[in-house]
Amino acid sequence: MEYQWLKTFIIAAETSNFRKASEKLLISQPGVTVHIKLLEEYLGVSLFERTNKRVHLTEAGKMFYTEATQLIKGFEVSVNRLHAFTEGYTRKWNIAISPLMAETILPYILRSFMNNHPDLEVSIRVAESSSIEDLVFSGEVNIGISALEATRTSIQSIELYKDPLLFIVPTDAYDDESGPVLDAEEYLKDYYLLTHHHPVVWDALLLQLRKKVINMRTMKVTQAYIVKRFIQEGLGTSFLPQSIVKRELIEGRVMSIPFDLFPLPEVKTYLLLKTLGDLEKEFINKISQYYFG
Repeated sequence: MEYQWLKTFIIAAETSNFRKASEKLLISQPGVTVHIKLLEEYLGVSLFERTNKRVHLTEAGKMFYTEATQLIKGFEVSVNRLHAFTEGYTRKWNIAISPLMAETILPYILRSFMNNHPDLEVSIRVAESSSIEDLVFSGEVNIGISALEATRTSIQSIELYKDPLLFIVPTDAYDDESGPVLDAEEYLKDYYLLTHHHPVVWDALLLQLRKKVINMRTMKVTQAYIVKRFIQEGLGTSFLPQSIVKRELIEGRVMSIPFDLFPLPEVKTYLLLKTLGDLEKEFINKISQYYFG
């Protein structure tokens, strides 16, 4: 039984059409027919019933579809392990991280961490904070970096750091001495407030803001990197964690102005994991050095 026969069978089963299967597999339609025929002969059963231009799985075909997908998955996992071994990797570590933090935390920390572990194959999965706990729980990733604390007792939540929220606005043409006094309420009236790019703070923030600011206009933008770009282009203002806008503030691409309408909260970042081992401890230490060292 050949690998390509199984691939052809799986695609044909999912499309119920040999022509569409041939297009997906980039082989001729007769080639699909030959693969299926050879597989049926090898197994000694009919896998498809043919009616007009469509095909349907037989009962044996339905049962074998599950087996075939598992065989293919196992084969591809083995091939990936072999490739990793030939590239010098002997261990694998999967990380899930929210988009909010992926572009700020990860590059510096990973560069330093991977230099210490050249045998470690690191895989990054960017996912929303709301789904990261599920990924850790299912074992799809070893650790998760999330804005949300875990709810399951089997998942540890380790607080990595606290981040102050800053009121971020577009830059102006004035310097600190010659410019007018910057008033947060005026910015909130003159610009759209870009919201809902953090999974925790926005409901409470908007409730307080609407009590203080009349005629405030909001725009829901769910990704922080888009929010930063919109602010740079003068399209709005927002509240962002300090670590997220650290580089933009240094480079003068956005401004942080005083906000005195009410105290702004801090946001927390958590490491989610099942077991705290040496790798995890070192990773936490790298993050601590980045923020507090």
